[in-house]
Amino acid sequence: MTGNADDREQEAVAFLIEECKKGNHRAQFRLYRQYSKAMYNLAFRMTNSREDAEDILQETFIECFRNLSSFRFESTFGGWLKRILINKSINHLRKKKLALVFPETLPEVMEDNYDEGETEYDVSAVHKCIELLPDGYRIVLTLYLLEGYDHSEIAQILGITESTSKSQYSRARAKLKDLLKNRMYG
Repeated sequence: MTGNADDREQEAVAFLIEECKKGNHRAQFRLYRQYSKAMYNLAFRMTNSREDAEDILQETFIECFRNLSSFRFESTFGGWLKRILINKSINHLRKKKLALVFPETLPEVMEDNYDEGETEYDVSAVHKCIELLPDGYRIVLTLYLLEGYDHSEIAQILGITESTSKSQYSRARAKLKDLLKNRMYG
């Protein structure tokens, strides 16, 4: 057999996409099953609401299947789907008029001398504390740290400046450290 596992995986996804374009409902279901868990988790991290994440996931796949003919394999299907989901999540938060505020003129956060290497955190504790972050902090932290977007991409997605993205990320990290410390010693 030729090709590596990644190549075979991409070929399988390409086949499913072509079948979905033909209206094959089984292919749609397989594509949904393959990506739904990761997309749901991202929607939840963005909205901090299970119900909202479920709604956004459904809307994302509806839009995906409706616009699949526009997918040109210029990026990965997962990346394309993730972009739809992130946009839907941000639009949802804006519609709900949640505190999705990115102030440009907050004082800089002073970095403390806390050594991150000294403390081991339970993964579930970190996830719980991320859920407690204000929306703006949580979204930038999620996009940068967990989803791998750089600050210029985040700025473009959220309609903010790159420096605002960096400062929100810095503040999010500081707030997350405080929440984790309080959880451990509080």
